[in-house]
Amino acid sequence: MTNKRKGSKSNDLIEPAIMAQLNKGEIESANLVEWLAIDQRTLLSHTLGNLNRMAYYAPVLDRLNNIEKPTVNRINECIGLGLFELAEENNDSSLFSELKKHPSDLVRCWATYSIGSNEHTSLNEKLDQIQFFAADPHFGVREIAWMAVRSAITNQLDESIAILLKWTTHTDENIRRFASESIRPRGVWCTHISALKEQPDLALALLESLKSDPSRYVQNSVGNWLNDASKTAPAFVEMLCKRWAKESPTKETAYIIKKGMRSIQ
Repeated sequence: MTNKRKGSKSNDLIEPAIMAQLNKGEIESANLVEWLAIDQRTLLSHTLGNLNRMAYYAPVLDRLNNIEKPTVNRINECIGLGLFELAEENNDSSLFSELKKHPSDLVRCWATYSIGSNEHTSLNEKLDQIQFFAADPHFGVREIAWMAVRSAITNQLDESIAILLKWTTHTDENIRRFASESIRPRGVWCTHISALKEQPDLALALLESLKSDPSRYVQNSVGNWLNDASKTAPAFVEMLCKRWAKESPTKETAYIIKKGMRSIQ
């Protein structure tokens, strides 16, 4: 499912044939421009038609029409939650497995919300299930994956950090990055985690495990984590970075420190 196309730089440069394939769910988006350009209502219609579940379309569309501020992420979440509830009501246990391996990245994004909103699963089960999406080759799916379980993580923060700490040694850089990105104190397009804004040391063990990670993808996440924390706990970030500079004199750690300190230097 890895996409080799570079993608268009603006909506008007997307070839009509490519746009049609994106809206039909036949291919993945190649970049953020394409991801944002997809008509999710059209994609939903084609997807449900191909999966022989057109009966789900009208109820989900009703939900979409009632969104006050229909941003891409809100539409994405609304569709995901709507499909999850319909699948539960109809004892449709196979829908999730069909969505999670769909060729369209946005359709796979819809599947993540069935994990985060499932009240019948424990936190450990939620994180175990979301790891499949945390490792997805597509950037969009990886971002939606942590957003989908962010609320569950926040509600059981200590237990979540303990579980995610184990992820920091995973061989897949995407999974290691999820461990950091999913608990960023301020995050992007999501609710802040107040406990970590005020007590960033709660995640110290996890940060320590990633302080010299070889992946730039992970380094950027850890650096952004520290930058988030520096807005409310600058002393913590300064002391930690000063210690890291002495204990871990590597180029990886130096990069993280520079990125993490950018708002307080």
